[in-house]
Amino acid sequence: MTAKLGTEDRDSHAKGFDTLSPTRILEVLAAAQATAARSVEAAIPAIAQASNLAARTLASGHRLAYVGAGSSGLMALADCLELPGTYGIGIDEAIVILAGGRDSLVDMLGVGEDNVEAGAADLAATGIGQGDCVIAVSASGSTPYTLAAARAAKERGAAIIGIANNEGAPLLLASDVAVLLKTPPEIISGSTRMGAATAQKIALNMLSTLMAVHLGHVHDGHMVNVRADNEKLRSRAARIVTDITGIPTDTATGLLRESRGSVKHAILLAAGAGDIETADAALVEAGQNLRRAMSLVAKS
Repeated sequence: MTAKLGTEDRDSHAKGFDTLSPTRILEVLAAAQATAARSVEAAIPAIAQASNLAARTLASGHRLAYVGAGSSGLMALADCLELPGTYGIGIDEAIVILAGGRDSLVDMLGVGEDNVEAGAADLAATGIGQGDCVIAVSASGSTPYTLAAARAAKERGAAIIGIANNEGAPLLLASDVAVLLKTPPEIISGSTRMGAATAQKIALNMLSTLMAVHLGHVHDGHMVNVRADNEKLRSRAARIVTDITGIPTDTATGLLRESRGSVKHAILLAAGAGDIETADAALVEAGQNLRRAMSLVAKS
C-alpha cells in the first residue's frame, strides 16, 4: 500500500473555494503562500548544514549538481542558473539535471518524472562522483527520476542534499543532509507549484546565499564576485567598489577596467595592493575571502 503524501492532501479552505469572490480567492491563496514560506524556518539548521557542504564542495574544486523534475526541477534550475551571474560560480562548477532534459523547458511532460533509468543515466552522463555534491529537490520526496539520480550519485561517491516537503520521504532518508520543508496541503490539491515550490525557492535562495558567504563572495551585503557582463551590472560593480572603499565612481570604474571587471581585485587595488598580482596573491592566501584579503593588503 502506498503511503499517503501530505502534498496530495487538500487544504481545509479548499471546500467551496471556486465559489468565492475573486478577491477572496486571492486572499486565501496569499495566506497559503505565506504559511508555506514560514515552514522554511524549521528547516534553518538543515539548510545551514547543506550550505556548508555545498561550499566545501566548491572550495575543494569539486562540482554541484542540482536535480529535479517538474516544478521542483524549475526551482532547482532557477537557483543554479543564477549562481554564475550573482556569485561568479563557473557554469561548469554548478550544473542542473532535469527530468526530460532541455525539452522539458518547452513542454513539461509528466512522464519524464517516472523514468528511473533516465535519472540514473543522466546523472552518470555528467561525470558527477567522488567529492561532488548533488542537491536533489522533490516535493513528494519520492519522484522516481530524482530519487534514481540521487541514489546513482551516492553510489558514485557524491554527497546528497535532499529537499522535500513530506516527512519521512525516501529522498530525505537517502540524503546526507535532509531538508524537510513541511508545507501544509495545497489549496489546489497536489499543485505543488504553489506552496511547496514557494518554500523550495526560499530554501534554495537561503542555501546558495549562505554558500556564497562561506566562499567569500559576499561582503557587507554586496555580491563582490558578481559577473558584470552587462551595463546594469557594470554600474553595480562600480557602486560596490565605491561603497566599500569610499573612492569616487570614476576611479572605481578605472580600477574595474584594470582588474578586467573583478570587483574583489578592484577593491584590493583601492585598498593598497600595488598591482593585480599582489591582489590575487592576497585573495589566494585569504581563501577568496575579501575581508581577510583586505586585512592582508593593509598589513603589507
